[in-house]
Amino acid sequence: MLTEPIQIKICGLRNAEASLVAANAGANFLGFNFVEGVRRQLQPDEGTQIIAEYRAGLQKSGNANPPSLVGLFMNQDPDFVNEIARKAGLDYLQLCGDEDAEYISKVELPIIKMVRVKDGTIPAELDQIVSPILNVNHSIILDVFDKKTPGGSGKSFDWSAAEGIANRENVMLAGGLNPENVQSAIAKLSPWGVDVASGVETDGIKDPERIKAFIQAARSA
Repeated sequence: MLTEPIQIKICGLRNAEASLVAANAGANFLGFNFVEGVRRQLQPDEGTQIIAEYRAGLQKSGNANPPSLVGLFMNQDPDFVNEIARKAGLDYLQLCGDEDAEYISKVELPIIKMVRVKDGTIPAELDQIVSPILNVNHSIILDVFDKKTPGGSGKSFDWSAAEGIANRENVMLAGGLNPENVQSAIAKLSPWGVDVASGVETDGIKDPERIKAFIQAARSA
C-alpha cells in the first residue's frame, strides 16, 4: 500500500476558470481533451488559449505548486500531437486509443496510457496488460470499457478487477468517480491516483464546488 499523498487529476476542462479552481484546490494534474468528436473536445487554438489564460490566472494567484498539464489524444498523427503539446506547453500526453510502441516513439512527452477495463476482467488479466506499460515507465489510467466513448462516460467498472493493480505507482483509477464515492474507491483499492471528469460536472459543465468537494474527499480518505 502506498503511503504518499494520493494524486488527483481533474479532466475534461474547458475553461480557465474551472482549471484555476482545480489547481488552487490542490489537483496534481489537469486534463484537456483534444480527442476528435468527443463532447469535451477542444480545438487546438481553443485549448492553447484556455491554457494561456489559466497560466495568467495562476501567476496572479501565487500558486507555488501548479499541477501538471495533460493533453488527451486518440490515434491522432504524432506530428499533430507534438505541435499542440509544444504550443500549449503540455507536460504529459494521455493516449486513449490503440497507440503502439512505434507511435509512442514519435511523441515528445511522457505518456499516460488509458487502459479500458471490460466487464468480467479479473486482476490477473489486467496485470498482463498493465505491467508491460509500467515496465517502460509510462503511467496508466484505468477506465471503463464503453463502446460509445473513449473515456469520460461517468460509468464505473467493477473495482475488484483492479485489486492489487490500482495501488501501484503511476496507476490512476477513473470511471464514474465523484465526490460521493471516491472515498469508497480509495478505501477498497488504495489507488496511486484518481481521475474524474463527469463526476465534477453539473448539467455537463464543470462545477467549482464539486471540483473542490472531490479533491477534499480524496485528500481526506
